[in-house]
Amino acid sequence: MIFNTLVIYTDGGARGNPGPAAIGMVIGAKQYHEYIGETTNNVAEYRAVIFALTKAHKTLGAKKAKTTHLEINTDSELIAKQLMKLYKVKQPHLKLLWQEATDLQKNFASVRFIIIPREENKEADALVNDALDKNR
Repeated sequence: MIFNTLVIYTDGGARGNPGPAAIGMVIGAKQYHEYIGETTNNVAEYRAVIFALTKAHKTLGAKKAKTTHLEINTDSELIAKQLMKLYKVKQPHLKLLWQEATDLQKNFASVRFIIIPREENKEADALVNDALDKNR
């Protein structure tokens, strides 16, 4: 069986915490961004990961997704370490998002979260800011 790797960069952000929020992601060569309304930074970061997992599955299709390893790059240490089960998820509203992201990971051969410095996540961050600027 041949396995593929798909590299993804995600970011979520809110102006104010909570405040107007958006998500941005780079999946392979494609870019996506979306305004998500008023929420917190952590919710936006989770929503970005969930969007990326959903979009990757839809783009690849169920059969190809099962033979694909995902590498999700994020500058959110909290979200990455919660999804790697290194940190507990204490807030009830984040537990729901954690569960959704965890369930979506089962669609792939594997999912690896990589914590990167903000400077290495400029493209996804710019997409977040673009979505926020367009919804002023």
